[in-house]
Amino acid sequence: MKNEKILMFIYFIGSISAYITAAINLIGRYNTSMGVVWLCLGSAMLCFGSVELNKIKKKDNKQ
Repeated sequence: MKNEKILMFIYFIGSISAYITAAINLIGRYNTSMGVVWLCLGSAMLCFGSVELNKIKKKDNKQ
């Protein structure tokens, strides 16, 4: 249970950092294609984090 919570927080922190990197790349206009890639990566990590959160909630409801 504790490892699942840690994994969830890692996914959420990773998505936040990917969004920040995407914003820097998109605003800087230096490499906008990499900004889009970082934006997609952040969205994927956010989805993985929400899946882990749902797993934790389902385990809590069963107990």
